[in-house]
Amino acid sequence: MQIVLKYKIIPYICTVKQNGMNIVSHKRLANCYNLHPDAELGLQLWYKIASAAKWKCFADIKKDFNSVDSIGNQRYVFNIKGNNYRLVVVIQFVHQYIYIRFVGTHAQYDKIDCNTI
Repeated sequence: MQIVLKYKIIPYICTVKQNGMNIVSHKRLANCYNLHPDAELGLQLWYKIASAAKWKCFADIKKDFNSVDSIGNQRYVFNIKGNNYRLVVVIQFVHQYIYIRFVGTHAQYDKIDCNTI
């Protein structure tokens, strides 16, 4: 399939992952646990569970992560390592995509506005 736009041909690329949620981008998690090695186990566990999940709604997330909070606008906050770290993601249930918007310490989280990241 191709999309023609202003007389240029652009190939349409679609990736489909059948196993679970598609997570964009793991690099943000890696950057965090490279700076904070004590967060690595918690972030890797979150990634393993989330990438294998097939969440259809907030209740499905709650089954896997009881402490998750919905903050509106498709954004969800996960507590990592006993609430020492926070992970803010955008989840599109229909497309099965998770977009990592923020990962950092609880103190860093307190300084951001989750609705603008």
